[in-house]
Amino acid sequence: MNKWWLLLIILCLCGTAVAILGILQGKNHNGPSQSSQAGRIVSLAPNLTEILFALGLGERIAAVSNDSDYPAGAAEKKMIGTFWQPNTEAIIASRPDLVVTLSFEQQKSAADTLNRLGYKVLTLKIEKIEELLAAIVKIGAATGHQPQAAQLVKNTRDRINDLQSKLNSTNKVKVLWVVQVEPLRIAAPNTFINQIIELAGGKNAIGPTIGQYPQISTEELLRCSPEVIIQSAMGSSNISAQQHAAQAFWSKWPNLPAVKNKRIYVVDSDTTLRLGPRLPEAIELIAHCLHPDAFTQNRQETKQTR
Repeated sequence: MNKWWLLLIILCLCGTAVAILGILQGKNHNGPSQSSQAGRIVSLAPNLTEILFALGLGERIAAVSNDSDYPAGAAEKKMIGTFWQPNTEAIIASRPDLVVTLSFEQQKSAADTLNRLGYKVLTLKIEKIEELLAAIVKIGAATGHQPQAAQLVKNTRDRINDLQSKLNSTNKVKVLWVVQVEPLRIAAPNTFINQIIELAGGKNAIGPTIGQYPQISTEELLRCSPEVIIQSAMGSSNISAQQHAAQAFWSKWPNLPAVKNKRIYVVDSDTTLRLGPRLPEAIELIAHCLHPDAFTQNRQETKQTR
């Protein structure tokens, strides 16, 4: 009898040791990993994926949304559903330590499910530039990359300030930013796109609206009389062909200043519409459309000082 008790005690001690080792190694295969270092990260949006890569976390990304295609390494990651319809089962199968999501309804549903199952979820609202910078700081804190996050925020601010200095002496250009041509939908003043317009040295040709991306009539178009029309490209390919198509479309209104002066620009949507680390590039791209002379002058001044 004593031998059986001794054997039982030894088995219990072995089981306890295995359990402790499993906890220390963070290998709980029946649920979420308990690692506080976020060794496996899942991103549910392209701009979140870009932030993670910009913070040097590329190797720790276990999976991304299907539309995450930048930088190049993002396309090599496991895909877990679209931006609008994340696949919760695929997310769980990725064994994440941290899932980073946006706060809109479709992703909120997935986040709620993951939270109930005990997974660590970081939900962020990124609809304005200030919220982007705050989100970078939060991601840095959640992943142990606070110094990298602080540096990325600083670099972003510095690049924007540098662009602002180039545009100080320029006049504000009236800009109509078109997100869809049929029906005609535009970016209103209460959007981050409007922030890009203003930082690039422009002002929105449309006044205050209820919606962020309202449909406008021909009468409203003619009344706002834009000096520059920026049109978001549909996809990143064939932008040159889209530029020709846009010029043909807008030729129906030859008296618009933007049409008359041939100031219609189709711009890459991934760079301009993803509110992420490429924000300074987006502002500079639009600034070149609005104030090309300012950059020509700066290049000439740089050559003269050399």
